[in-house]
Amino acid sequence: MIEGFHHTGIVVRDLSAMVDFYTHELGLELLHEVDSLAPPEGDHTGVAGARRKLVFVGFPDGHQIELVHYIDPPSTDAHCQVQQLGAAHICFRVADLLHTYQVLRERGVYFLTEPKFRDIEGKSVGVVYAQDPEKNWLEFISAW
Repeated sequence: MIEGFHHTGIVVRDLSAMVDFYTHELGLELLHEVDSLAPPEGDHTGVAGARRKLVFVGFPDGHQIELVHYIDPPSTDAHCQVQQLGAAHICFRVADLLHTYQVLRERGVYFLTEPKFRDIEGKSVGVVYAQDPEKNWLEFISAW
């Protein structure tokens, strides 16, 4: 039935700022862009006549993030706290968590806490949560 993952989609307000963050700050690759117009009866989103811009960032041979910008009708505000039902996050594996944390903090990325480390089966595993410019949750882990 399910064969694997394809992409993770997040709805964004400021598409150019979000593309800049994911490509320049996090170093993901801009993969492709799609101008999407749903028919008057709607498409798979259930939003009749929706006009969207879709930008895919990530790794060419790996997971992709779809940044979805609704032009018409525009998206509404609703930010989830990390513990709220329905909250989601994107997790990135990194080689050096402390270095990643320091570099991204210097670039102005908001982190919920400092990195936390614990020993799991003889490995030091580190984890920390951050937010992108539109408050979507990001997790960074090392030695997983």
